[in-house]
Amino acid sequence: MITFHKETNTITLQTQASTYQMKIDATGVLLHTYYGPHIRGGDHSRRIGREDRGFSPNPSEAGLDRTYSLDTLPQEYASSGVGDFRIPSIECDCSDGSHTVDLRYVRHSVDRGKYSLEGLPAFYAGEDEDWESLRVLLRDVCSGLEVELLYGAFPRYDLITRAVRLRNRGTAPVELTRVMSLCLDFPTLDLDFVTLGGAYGREREPVRMPLTQGVHSVGSVRGSSSHQQNPFVMLCDRAATEDSGCCWGAALVYSGNFLAQAELTQFHNTRLAMGIHPFHFRWRLEPGAAFTAPEAAMVFSREGFGGVSRRLHRAIRNNLCRGPWKEERRPILINNWEATMFHFDADKIVSIAETASKVGVEMMVMDDGWFGERNDDFRGLGDWDVNETKLPGGLGPLAERIGALGMKFGLWVEPEMVNEDSKLYRAHPDWAFQVPRRPKTRGRHQLVLDLSRQEIRKYILENLRATLNSADIAYIKWDMNRSLTDVWSATMPAHRQGEIYHRFVLGVYEILETIHREYPNLLIEGCCGGGGRFDCGMLYYAPQIWCSDNTDAIERLRIQYGTSLCYPCSTMGSHVSAVPNGLTHRCVPLHTRGVVAQAGAFGYELDLNELTGAELEEVGRQVDHFRRIWDLVALGDYYRLGDPFQEEPFYAWMHVSEDRSRALVGVVMGVGHANPIRRHLKMKGLDPQRDYVVNGEVYGGDALMYAGLALPVLDEYEAVQYDIEAI
Repeated sequence: MITFHKETNTITLQTQASTYQMKIDATGVLLHTYYGPHIRGGDHSRRIGREDRGFSPNPSEAGLDRTYSLDTLPQEYASSGVGDFRIPSIECDCSDGSHTVDLRYVRHSVDRGKYSLEGLPAFYAGEDEDWESLRVLLRDVCSGLEVELLYGAFPRYDLITRAVRLRNRGTAPVELTRVMSLCLDFPTLDLDFVTLGGAYGREREPVRMPLTQGVHSVGSVRGSSSHQQNPFVMLCDRAATEDSGCCWGAALVYSGNFLAQAELTQFHNTRLAMGIHPFHFRWRLEPGAAFTAPEAAMVFSREGFGGVSRRLHRAIRNNLCRGPWKEERRPILINNWEATMFHFDADKIVSIAETASKVGVEMMVMDDGWFGERNDDFRGLGDWDVNETKLPGGLGPLAERIGALGMKFGLWVEPEMVNEDSKLYRAHPDWAFQVPRRPKTRGRHQLVLDLSRQEIRKYILENLRATLNSADIAYIKWDMNRSLTDVWSATMPAHRQGEIYHRFVLGVYEILETIHREYPNLLIEGCCGGGGRFDCGMLYYAPQIWCSDNTDAIERLRIQYGTSLCYPCSTMGSHVSAVPNGLTHRCVPLHTRGVVAQAGAFGYELDLNELTGAELEEVGRQVDHFRRIWDLVALGDYYRLGDPFQEEPFYAWMHVSEDRSRALVGVVMGVGHANPIRRHLKMKGLDPQRDYVVNGEVYGGDALMYAGLALPVLDEYEAVQYDIEAI
């Protein structure tokens, strides 16, 4: 619910468990007054102190009042160059050479439903959902720059979204150099800053640090959201835990360069800002032109990290992911990459599929190497004609052979890239990012296509359509295997090259949106060398993302744990692979690999023909079990029962149905020790007033949560699962 109180000039957004408020002050500055636990009403600007602070300038409207300074006031969207020396929300170069932006309130409106963003992914309202949208217009009088702040409020999930639309109402161009989607000011609080760091193969490792005076920042300038950082951050009480304490989570719905900054000021106030990274960003806004910044989503919880996660999980599953696959059970698939890499033909693919079909696997996905001269990663990218030496007759006959086994057929693609050894590059070398008269920078022996150009997007779409129309293809894995460098477009003038990083991302979104519209039943899995583009922007088009190229089950415990801080389990591509693992060389029992993989979008990444009869029986049991519990994994509430980054004897997690009638618990033992101690597992999310059956025994929900379940003695890396049902 969004309300405006004319007497106090306050605008309040209410959700079930949170309150968010802003106030239009006497000078037209839009102040931020409160964001936290639900409060029934009132003007919370009384919390804002005003003192004469040395070296904090005063705007002209303040007259002789030295207590009024933008340097000390909490603001909803911070101006720049007019006395606020904290992180700015916006920066630009005006036509007269000045860099000042002084935003003042003009008007606001409240609408039913959820606003939308042109060309950008965003959360959306389902049928009969009680969303409301707030639009607040601010203006810099001197330049004519208008800033429209957009807010969406969804009480059910305690979700508040924010976006920004700018328009040049002046008579001269304006060069935008910084546009944040979110600015959030907090009063004096001792807060920790939680981010997701990592690297290729160990993505989304939680990092928690106390805020000290100064600016703490994370971000990506790689052209994607990256393996190294992620566009999700959280502020929390110093004493916050997994289950208690005030936490504020924020996720940017964007897949390119991003920046998230938290600043603890001289007066121990905190400002959080999040948006497109200013690195090489410069957007020319001609008179009358508009620019829309990506959406940011915020949730507040008093139930610790877990409360933030479950709110975001529900919102992402139900109001960001789209199409039939957001709710339908996705096919259990097998991918041939780790089994064959580039070395396969149609018969080899069918041989893997034949064995997989016998144990109930439902989809065969053919990975890299099916097109052009693609027998290694030196050549072929960009040439999307089928390699008929490997696949006689093309994709159609192979898809028919797979279909005859009762399986669906899927395909790997990497449309954003090109090899220099390709027909496409020889015909159009200027289609790839490269700076004239400078040597090329390569990644995985490939260059990046300039998706800011319409003719290149048209080429990619034509090839994707031809591929998808050539056979019965139910799924594509959309990959991106290098970061952006040498970002320069042959068709853009010099003064607009700063737009290319963002235009590249808009190009990716345009292609994906077209495919989503033309092939509504196609399941798309995102990928970027594994988890290098795991963000809310991609989830708008691809309801699942390959979580990491690291498929080692013990490593995946950490990767999936960190990912779950923001993203639901249904979005995590998680497969059983062969041992020893290709990255870690670790051997983990097949049952454990299955238990870990069943915590996500389940599948296999190996040649089942190389397994023993007993192992194939275990695979069959895993497949049958996942069919029974997929709705718990995909639609249930997720509870972390430990932290795999800590030296604990075991790690556990559980999925609980919304009505708390069913649950699934997974437990994996850590490093083994002699003479082990008997451990008890305390569960979460059950109904303490109900009884549950666990392995044929009846326990009270209260007993399972407060006293715990005695675990069996497990060997190192051994796993156990518990299917739990209420009676």
